[in-house]
Amino acid sequence: MGPRRKGRELALQALYQLAMTGDSSPRAVELFLSHFEGGPEAKDFARRLIAGVGARQAEIDQVIERAAEHWKLSRMAKVDLTILRMAAYELLFCPDIPVNVSLDEAIEIGKRYGSGDSATFINGILDQVAHSSGAKSE
Repeated sequence: MGPRRKGRELALQALYQLAMTGDSSPRAVELFLSHFEGGPEAKDFARRLIAGVGARQAEIDQVIERAAEHWKLSRMAKVDLTILRMAAYELLFCPDIPVNVSLDEAIEIGKRYGSGDSATFINGILDQVAHSSGAKSE
């Protein structure tokens, strides 16, 4: 597993925990990361995603809601929503990460951590996010 994949998985787990505990302080992030394996590059990338999603969550959530026709964020599985937030952050605010990489990684992580329908659900919404943001054009 590459450092960015590991970083995404760490970020998913950390963001999920931070949402459940309500503590998103830098101390809580560092405490979480200190308990899990991952090299410096993976943890740095996880920190980037965690900080980015945290700083832009309201904006990201609006984009996801527009893309997720007939779905309210409150009805989405928390793991799926967290993956969507991370990937949407990458699509919208990380021009150094290729669109297809962000999409593929989110789908693969959804297969591993989500339900049987997560990958398809995540793919559909992120495709809309990518198109509507201009990150992906065909």
